[in-house]
Amino acid sequence: MKEIDAKGLACPKPVVLAKKAISSNQEVLVIVDNQTAASNLTKLGKKMGAEVSVVEESETEFRVMFKKSKNSDNQAADSKDKNDGAKVYLIAEDTMGSGERELGQILVKGFISTIKELDPLPKRIIFINSGVKLAVKEDIVSYLKELADKGVEILLCGTCVDYYGLQEEVEIGDISNMFEIADNLNREEVLRI
Repeated sequence: MKEIDAKGLACPKPVVLAKKAISSNQEVLVIVDNQTAASNLTKLGKKMGAEVSVVEESETEFRVMFKKSKNSDNQAADSKDKNDGAKVYLIAEDTMGSGERELGQILVKGFISTIKELDPLPKRIIFINSGVKLAVKEDIVSYLKELADKGVEILLCGTCVDYYGLQEEVEIGDISNMFEIADNLNREEVLRI
């Protein structure tokens, strides 16, 4: 079994180290020091088709165990094939455009409310920087919930959510990490808003 001590490492380093280790080892134990990192590792393991469990948890340490199944490599390849050609929207601000802030807020709300009417829908919407604030705005959350119900994946940058102190306010979306965000931006057609 491969063991990785990733305590104190900034996002996305624990995920990057885990991904490399899972690719070449049957069992991997990764030790991190916060819940966000443990959640990001769990999401990675599921995406890679590995069996994942938090085997030990305290205030200062989380031990995440990965076990590869016989078909985890095939499952990861199938998942990649399903996502080929999908569009991803990257929303990096809580406004749209560079004019007056009030107008930008109106525009971004109108844009997000319109996305649910598009055909095809985007595969996912990624919120970074002040864009994560949209996941706590009541009038926008309802539109995002409709999109999620239609199968659109909503991802929020965990570092950004922490920076703005929104952990307890987020009502929609999965807290993500920079590795997953970069991977999406690298693999898919991205429309920056």
